[in-house]
Amino acid sequence: MRMRRKKADSSIHEADLTPMIDMTFQLIAFFMVLINFSQSEQNDKVKLPLSDLAKPPQEVMEYPITIHVTKAGIAIIGGREVPAIGLKPLLQNEANVLKFMDKSPTDASIIIRGHREAATGKIQDIIKVCQEQGFDHFTLRAKENL
Repeated sequence: MRMRRKKADSSIHEADLTPMIDMTFQLIAFFMVLINFSQSEQNDKVKLPLSDLAKPPQEVMEYPITIHVTKAGIAIIGGREVPAIGLKPLLQNEANVLKFMDKSPTDASIIIRGHREAATGKIQDIIKVCQEQGFDHFTLRAKENL
């Protein structure tokens, strides 16, 4: 009895790469957005002080407002450099945005990234201006001393 051999299927099987390509583009877009957010919280003019007690934030802040303070005590908010007294209208705009979202300034967190050589009095002046506008939750950023 002769056995017949089956011929191997000569058709080529190709995988559909469309889902993999779509996922790749989604990951690229995600990381581009992530990088932009992390850069918005940094400023080249500000060198954070070192601290042994510095630790990463435990929770994500819902309404963060970042204020950078340069060595000379100039505040930078939203890319604009202003003296402490010049923060009032900018913070008022932030408060108006919060009110539009049915929130109040007390719901926001002010993140202060002060230069390591900035005078403490300048930081206190900025906190005072923020408090006058109704903001009362503050976070001071420092670099972890490894």
